[in-house]
Amino acid sequence: MFLAISFIFFTLFCCYFVYLHKRIHYHFEKNDLKYLPGVPVFGNILLSTLGRRHNVEDMDAVYKAFPGERYVGYIEGTKPVILIRDPELMKRITIKDFEYFADRKEFFPVEIAPLLGNSMINTNGYKWREMRLNLSASFTGSKMRQMFPSMVDVSENIVSYLKSCQATPVDMVDTMRRYANDTMASAFFGIQVNSVENRNNEFYKTGKDAADFTVLDKVCYFLAVQSRLLAKVMQILGIQIFSMKQINFFRDIIANNIKLRKQNNISRPDFIHHLLDLPGDWNPDDITGQAFFAFLAGYETSSSILAICIHELALNPDIQERLYQEIRASADVHKELNYDTLASLKYLDCYLNEINRKWAAAIVMDRICTRTYELPPPREGGKPYKVMPGQLVYNVVNPVHMDPKYHVNPEVLDPDRFSDENRPNIKQFTFLPFGMGPRRCLGLQFATMQMKLILYQMVLNFEIQKCEMTTDPIRMYPSVLIIKSIGGTWVRIRHRLRT
Repeated sequence: MFLAISFIFFTLFCCYFVYLHKRIHYHFEKNDLKYLPGVPVFGNILLSTLGRRHNVEDMDAVYKAFPGERYVGYIEGTKPVILIRDPELMKRITIKDFEYFADRKEFFPVEIAPLLGNSMINTNGYKWREMRLNLSASFTGSKMRQMFPSMVDVSENIVSYLKSCQATPVDMVDTMRRYANDTMASAFFGIQVNSVENRNNEFYKTGKDAADFTVLDKVCYFLAVQSRLLAKVMQILGIQIFSMKQINFFRDIIANNIKLRKQNNISRPDFIHHLLDLPGDWNPDDITGQAFFAFLAGYETSSSILAICIHELALNPDIQERLYQEIRASADVHKELNYDTLASLKYLDCYLNEINRKWAAAIVMDRICTRTYELPPPREGGKPYKVMPGQLVYNVVNPVHMDPKYHVNPEVLDPDRFSDENRPNIKQFTFLPFGMGPRRCLGLQFATMQMKLILYQMVLNFEIQKCEMTTDPIRMYPSVLIIKSIGGTWVRIRHRLRT
């Protein structure tokens, strides 16, 4: 009897998802939109969901299938998405007609990540506008200058550590994780840690555990994102993607930090200090949520892109040498590194831009329609498409960055694309590593400073060489969000002897 009932429920479950899948097909066909059929439950993201390839590659397959279309249909699990291919339409959606697409999808469903419920990544409408305005002041140039000395201290810890690692290959994914962890511990949580010396410190271990989703975490996240009902069921069952141990750890850090500052009248140029100065009633959980989100947003993103930066330097010694000559010349003139000196290094800026073109972490700029909006026909002779409130739109990033229509020989790493002479040749809205418009990444200046600083220190002090464990060429590790190399990033470090 039980087996019979279970079979009936399973059959109904399968029929329901097949129905949802076919309904999406019908919607696209009725509106004359091209699409790839995909499979029930997963749509066009089956291979990335199963860990067979990266999410970027799933999206790129749809992008490349219809080269003549301005936008196409995309099936993300059980949800229809409009995939924008045309840079001019991206400009309209993210800037010119922003009021129609002001919202973003909920990144962390509040039912399974309650601490992040009030963080900026999960807010929309007036609340988002107010929060964006308040938090923007934390990431101005003047704030970056104030944070810079403490970040230099972290980078020097990395240099000291690497000087002892010249005999064997170095795992740069792990090293850059520790660097990202320590810079963000200082900037967002107001504490100093040295994760290359004290390798098992509690902050690093807890942060790493929070950022490394288990298979069960990924399944719960996928289901919660696909269905609000399933998210509610998980909430009732007490299922969360961040453990109470992790949440309470970060809560305690913030609470103790605030208490210490108030008792001793301590002022420190960091994220917590700015939040405490904001108008309104910011309780410790609000501050913890914002700081925790900032940590999660930057930890894997910055560390993975930095690892790729170092990997590419090992594979491209001519680029590394040119970068060294610029950095060495600057170091000879400016004996003490500061924020403005770092910002003045043009080739370093070109190199980082080219890395962010070839290996962009953004993947898509997602937008939710808030008012009925009519897109122009997807092709000549087609018919306009009405985007309805609540409908999801993806402005693709990586496929555009790697499209030879916009970037010649896109597979070739060429920092000179972004030189003063060549940059005007880059078509507007074909370089989008941090998004565009009012929803552009708030931490852009921080992330850029963080990455430039460690690249400066590493190239100035070390020659980065290939070793037997360095993969060539770089191939993307199958993942949903993070850009990293299959096999990791292993290099050999040789200390430069400067005279």
